[in-house]
Amino acid sequence: MEGEKPKTEKEMEIELLRKISDTMSAINSAKRVDDIVCALHSLAVLIFPVDTHFLSGVISERYKDKLFNVEIPSVQERRNQWQVFYQGTAFPALSRLLLYDVASDWLSCFPLSARKLVYDVFFANGLTSEVVLAVIPCLEHSGGDGHDANAVRSNAERLLELCLLENDGVSKMAREFSAYHVSKDFNSALLKPDLLRVAQLVASIPDKTRLKAPKSLSSHLFFKEITIQLLTAAEGENKEICDKSVISHRMEGDGTILFIAELFARICRRGSADLLISEVITRILRCLRSFLLPKRESLSKDAFMSEPSFRFWFMIMELIVDQYAVERMADQILRQLACEHASDAEAYWSLWILFHRLLEHQSSMRFLFVEKFVLWKVFPFCCLRWILQFSVLERPPDAVMLTKGEKNSRLLDTVQHLVEVWAKQEFVQSAPIEQQAYITAALGLLLEKMSREELESTKDVMRSILEGVSCRLQYPSDLVRRMASSIALAFSIVIDPKNPLYLDDNCTSEVIDWEFGLVTPKEGTLPTMNGTTKGMDNMASLMTAEQVKELDHTVGNEAGSKGKVKSKKLFQFKLVDPDEIVDPATFNDDPVSEEEQDDNASEDSETSTDPSLQPYDLSDDDSDLKGRFTQLVDVVGALRKSDDPDGVERALDVAENLVRASADELQHVAPDLVRTLVQVRCSDAALQGEEESAEEKRQKALVALLVTCPFESLDSVNKLIYSPHVDVSQRIMILDVMTNAAQELANTKTVNQKYQLRPLISSAAETQPWFFPSNKGPHGAGSWKEISDKETPLNWSYRYERELPSKPGQIKKGKTRRWSRRPMNMLASEMETSLNKFPLYAAAFMLPAMHGFDKKRHGVDLLGRDFIVLGKLIHMLGVCMKCTALHPEASALAPHLLDMLSSREICHHKEAYVRRSVLFAASSILMALHPSYVVSALIEGNQEIARGLEWIRTWALHVAESDIDRDCYTLAMACLQLHAEMALQASRALESTETTSQAKSIGIPPNMSKGTIKIPGSNSSFLS
Repeated sequence: MEGEKPKTEKEMEIELLRKISDTMSAINSAKRVDDIVCALHSLAVLIFPVDTHFLSGVISERYKDKLFNVEIPSVQERRNQWQVFYQGTAFPALSRLLLYDVASDWLSCFPLSARKLVYDVFFANGLTSEVVLAVIPCLEHSGGDGHDANAVRSNAERLLELCLLENDGVSKMAREFSAYHVSKDFNSALLKPDLLRVAQLVASIPDKTRLKAPKSLSSHLFFKEITIQLLTAAEGENKEICDKSVISHRMEGDGTILFIAELFARICRRGSADLLISEVITRILRCLRSFLLPKRESLSKDAFMSEPSFRFWFMIMELIVDQYAVERMADQILRQLACEHASDAEAYWSLWILFHRLLEHQSSMRFLFVEKFVLWKVFPFCCLRWILQFSVLERPPDAVMLTKGEKNSRLLDTVQHLVEVWAKQEFVQSAPIEQQAYITAALGLLLEKMSREELESTKDVMRSILEGVSCRLQYPSDLVRRMASSIALAFSIVIDPKNPLYLDDNCTSEVIDWEFGLVTPKEGTLPTMNGTTKGMDNMASLMTAEQVKELDHTVGNEAGSKGKVKSKKLFQFKLVDPDEIVDPATFNDDPVSEEEQDDNASEDSETSTDPSLQPYDLSDDDSDLKGRFTQLVDVVGALRKSDDPDGVERALDVAENLVRASADELQHVAPDLVRTLVQVRCSDAALQGEEESAEEKRQKALVALLVTCPFESLDSVNKLIYSPHVDVSQRIMILDVMTNAAQELANTKTVNQKYQLRPLISSAAETQPWFFPSNKGPHGAGSWKEISDKETPLNWSYRYERELPSKPGQIKKGKTRRWSRRPMNMLASEMETSLNKFPLYAAAFMLPAMHGFDKKRHGVDLLGRDFIVLGKLIHMLGVCMKCTALHPEASALAPHLLDMLSSREICHHKEAYVRRSVLFAASSILMALHPSYVVSALIEGNQEIARGLEWIRTWALHVAESDIDRDCYTLAMACLQLHAEMALQASRALESTETTSQAKSIGIPPNMSKGTIKIPGSNSSFLS
């Protein structure tokens, strides 16, 4: 009406709420689905442009008048009511009714067109951020309020697929937050919590959906789709940033950019950083190439800063506050650039566009690139060049580079830090070979940018380089020696360019191959090499499986074809078979004359038609040569051949079974086999992905050796624990093997038959003839009856049978034979059972391992750097004590272990892992000692046990009161409980001993009063 005053927002909201209340009442009292459709239609036409004619064909005739009698507002009124509906409290009130009551009871009865026009329209055409806040919680509905949980969750998944994926809802949300930014009521502090909440809910959708949900809501497809939508919204936002002056203003409060940045971080947190960065790098490279292509000259940073298409990317990384997400994105950006085969210039400018502001203002970002990406991780070689170019040299690759002698403090600091790590002996011994090659390449690339004056100005760099080169030249691996020779050559060129130092015969050029001739796979890891072979053997070891398969396929095709004369060579080298029979005449370098060629050709033509001269198929020879090993000596020999990974793998497959067969040669071969198994590298022998299986086989073989041949094997194992020739992982593996072997020996059960004397001559008092069977048998057995043989008239032997009663539960159906090593009728009284074979070998397990634990040797520092090995050692000793529980051997070994545990370096170690191991070992001692032994030790005046037990009590109390580690507190309380139980049992045994002594008038020695046993939690103490 023209004369009416426009309604205020408050009035419109009250009117909408009244209409929603009427709609809810109509839905609650509805008897037919048409009532629901009409009620929703009367509300929908107030907010959306609904075509009523489409509904008239899907409802009954008597409801059509109700449809067409609804008053339809104007376009402007509908727009105003839409804003009031979604920005107020009206939509949350209605959405709960639609998502729970209607979806559970009525939605399955809706006609398809009616569902689309009067139900889906409230979500598909609404404010997407409000829709997300209402719909996503329905994914976790459990149905406890009487609603159908499956119907509610499936409807929520359908709506999310419709709103977010089919209708590009994520892009709409980004634009909605941008609209908030430009509105007059905008408040950044109020917007950000809602924005973060929406981003969190959207990223959690794949985790909340059911197993039967649409595939488009799966993690991979969903994140890929919303990434595309976000980047589309980002491109649209980039066009709206007009000039450089508004960047800082829009950075802090622009809703679109904040929403995109938050969702980027959430996607990375959900493990889909690769999907995100794949789309991001594709768009950045497209913009870069279109920008760089017409400009052949070197570009400056100002040219990129003034380019409008890059301004969004300048801001986006700065707004991501999640450092983990930034690290994951940087990692994937480098790898994706390598996959896209980006040039050095494209890679540099891509990193500069995304990270140059962070690198300038945040020290954590510089630490990420210079420290983590160079020293901790391993990237492809091209990524390493880009990292150093961007974060250390800070110059584009096509610009005028640093001249030697030009000051660059970051270059000098980085080189000094790299050299300190590279020169350490521990780094050469313990670091993986691919990481050594990676850091060596980084150091070499930076050395090439330095001058002699810069090297001399750095502290101890020259000395450290010489130390690192010298320790690598003594290493048996050819690859490690090549690293040393390459650094030495680069170092010598910096010192004196006219006199380069060549330590490797294969290196004759000043251009150094920092990839060391190895092809880096996409994952960024170099293949591990242990061999020392050179020349052709080294080249053959670098062949990939695909190349070998291609070579075999080509050779097979050449052998089967008859019409071809020659084929092209696939490789420039030929693999030499060491077992091949070579004709010495083939080494003659003189050319063959044409006449001899003609004669040979004629002979070939005459004999080629003879079918008996066709070549044999020798394709199965390899399977004959690769037979299974049957001797332990062959297993040892195969394990020592590091250049034959197939032989090592086959030897590991059979090692355990051969050892457990307990051959006569085992005790002679055991020491060598133990050393070889410990030193073999399973990661080199096993296929990719099967390293754990090979490691498990190696450990099972070692456990079998310690169980079947303990003394000989333990002699070698105890020497290897403190040997400087094994690394930390090998020491941990040895201790795990010893633990498993001790437990297996403790659980070993041996059954032997008792020797019983039987009379050789029958007694005359027996009531039945000697040739009758014995009457022994189960209760209810019948008497023996003689059976005559019907086949022959003469019986040369007698046959007897009798009836036996059925056993309880026996089924008389068919026949069953039971095979066993002992007779079925052997009684339990006729068997001797012995358990726990470990105490016999306990001293051999424990005493050598405890000897010298506090000595710092070359490569061994248990009290300092190798605290994990120390904790494993103490845990192994505790397990050994548990395996000797209540055995006299425990009484002999407990004082030695208590002396080790009570040393200050052990019980007060700064690492909680070591303290937990000490508490476990102390508890094992309390469980292993028999109370009667404690009493006898006190009576005899043995002060070691008394002092040791008192130390356990006081130290456990100290740990329970002051240790900040929760696990240490729990273990200390358990240890105190065990000590109290042991003290109680010992006191009872002591009382019985005193009673017996008084009865026999035997006095207790006076030195017994020196020992005390205290029970924690009580004021009583038992004096001895």
